[in-house]
Amino acid sequence: MFAKLKSARSALAAVALAGVAVLGMVAPASAAQIPYLQLNAAEPKYAAIVIDANSGEVLYDKRADSPRYPASVTKVMTLYLTFEALSEGRLKLTDRVPISARAAAQSPTKLGVPVGDSISVDEAIRAMTVKSANDIAVAMAERLGGSESRFAALMTLRGQELGMRNSRFVNASGLPDSRQISTARDLAILSRATMRDFPQYYSYFSIKGFEFRGRYIPGHNRLLSNMPGFDGLKTGYTNASGYNLAGSAVRDGRRLIAVVLGGSSTAWRDNNMEDLLTTGFDVLKRRSHGERTTIAANLYEDEPTGPIMRPSSEEGDGDQAGLKIVLTDNPKPAAPLKVSPNLRAAQAAAKPAPKKPKGEWGVQVGAFRSKSLANEQLALVRSRFSKFVADAEGAVEGAAGGAFRAQFQGLTAEAARSACAAISAKRQPCMILAPR
Repeated sequence: MFAKLKSARSALAAVALAGVAVLGMVAPASAAQIPYLQLNAAEPKYAAIVIDANSGEVLYDKRADSPRYPASVTKVMTLYLTFEALSEGRLKLTDRVPISARAAAQSPTKLGVPVGDSISVDEAIRAMTVKSANDIAVAMAERLGGSESRFAALMTLRGQELGMRNSRFVNASGLPDSRQISTARDLAILSRATMRDFPQYYSYFSIKGFEFRGRYIPGHNRLLSNMPGFDGLKTGYTNASGYNLAGSAVRDGRRLIAVVLGGSSTAWRDNNMEDLLTTGFDVLKRRSHGERTTIAANLYEDEPTGPIMRPSSEEGDGDQAGLKIVLTDNPKPAAPLKVSPNLRAAQAAAKPAPKKPKGEWGVQVGAFRSKSLANEQLALVRSRFSKFVADAEGAVEGAAGGAFRAQFQGLTAEAARSACAAISAKRQPCMILAPR
């Protein structure tokens, strides 16, 4: 099946490039049929999706089909077509990629190879995956397509073939262009196709740095070092796009793919990616034990930015920006109060007996990476929905994978359903817990 598919792709590539060359068009007719997608300036930049790499099941999505600027995540498509040429014998890792004046003139980030020089295909792939080099992406596009515009037309065609229905490419690097549009779902489709169709080259996305002509080139993807099991794929950033990342990780033999677009900072984006993947793996494990749950049910959605499970450590805590701490002398200890025996007896008689739980049902209002965040969520829900959880007992339970579940216990079945209905209506996560 894969052999037939690759044959069809080769034929399509040949026809597409020939058609573009003969007609002198920037994009073939089929690419022009894609509707021009406009970004809604009033809509938040954030969009995300998490999928099971094996089955393709969508485990979480947030504005996954809204048009976004892909930035340098674009290079995954440039690399897909490079891997395709390698697998079909049209290119070898030792072949040379010449650097044209146009390639050398690209804006940073770039490798900085002078005009007229060349690098190997292997070096070009490393430069794109690790350095996100815009000059090398253009050079590779010219090497494979004759010109960047012709190669971009092929990128759009291949995207359509893979199922990327809302994407259009006009350059190979991801540098700003209002016509270059994709979505979180489309980029997840591309990421899955890359690792599925070219597993022999996927390890390039795990490289943290490489030596080039006597200097070490470090990468941008910090999660390769900071998150166990994380092994790719590509970061991206422009002012218009925000901080983007297409990522993937493996745990307990399962692989997840996630795409985060429009992050407010590198740290926020990386935290969000790690939280989505970690929660996704926890959901898969709990499902294997018969529990019905979703990623969304275990995230605290903070509109309009998206799910927040922990704050970014990069840009500080905005709510505390104006907080001033005034040091004072330690207060003097107060003299102990004398209480008469009669008053003590009266207080003891007036003290209410502890409330007994009314039922054996409960609700879960989120799962978090720290116990303090789980307790904060309990306090938040209790203050906002006191009518529904006033008689419930708040509890934080540890779970497999290091998550802490914030729960309200001791409710009747009717009270649990009413509480979850009210909490969910305010776009807060809530899951009903039946008696064990």
